[in-house]
Formats: sequence, C-alpha cells, structure tokens
Amino acid sequence: MLIRYKNAYKKVAMGLLSYMPSERNLRHLQGTICFYETDPSRKLYLWKEDQRIIGVIGVLLVDEYVLELQHISVLPSFRKQGIAKSMIKELMDLYPNKLLTTNEHTAECASHYGLIRYLDKTSQRHISTHIH
Repeated sequence: MLIRYKNAYKKVAMGLLSYMPSERNLRHLQGTICFYETDPSRKLYLWKEDQRIIGVIGVLLVDEYVLELQHISVLPSFRKQGIAKSMIKELMDLYPNKLLTTNEHTAECASHYGLIRYLDKTSQRHISTHIH
C-alpha cells in the first residue's frame, strides 16, 4: 500500500532512494529529500507491506496532465515480486487523469522493471520515455 512520505520516514526513504545510482552521494540524497519536503509539486510515497516499508516512488507534478517519475526503488530482498508495478498502479489510481512520463534517471529503470510494457497492457495511461 502506498503511504505519503512524512518526516518521520526520512531515514527509511533516504535508505531506499540510495539504491538508485543517481542518489548514492549523501549530499545529493539530502538535497533530493529536501526537494520533496519543500516543493509542493514533488510527491514522495513509500510502499508498505506487512508493516514494513520496502519501496519508494517519487514524482514531479509537471502540469495538470503529466506526472514525471523521478524516483523508484525497492529493497533488494523484495525485488522481482511485482512491487514496482504495484507502486506504479496505485500511483496512477491516485492520479487517474495524468500521463506518467520518465526522465533520464528513471527511463532505464522503468524499462528494466518492465513497467512500460506493464502499463501499456493494463491501462490507457502509460509511461512514455524521456528521449534526448
């Protein structure tokens, strides 16, 4: 189940985000958390299963029609169980009228998790990749 990020979850969220290659530097990671805490257009959610937080997903509300996937990460011991797909599905249920796009940091990750195919097959909403 997706839960909204709160300051009480800061260490857990930072730990999960640190699994992303773009977030391995501590100062950069602290800046990322600060963006989510202070910028109302950025939303961070945690994935809770059996009273344990095992995933994180962050988006940027680009405009009234578009969400950009900024971050997505699952604890290594819980990977390959469909959790990333479940996080995306619940996120899209929260924002039913928005298109979810990726950026240069999340396009490869979304493709790796099979999220692009998953969303294309299951809904009219889908991830489009960010192309330079």
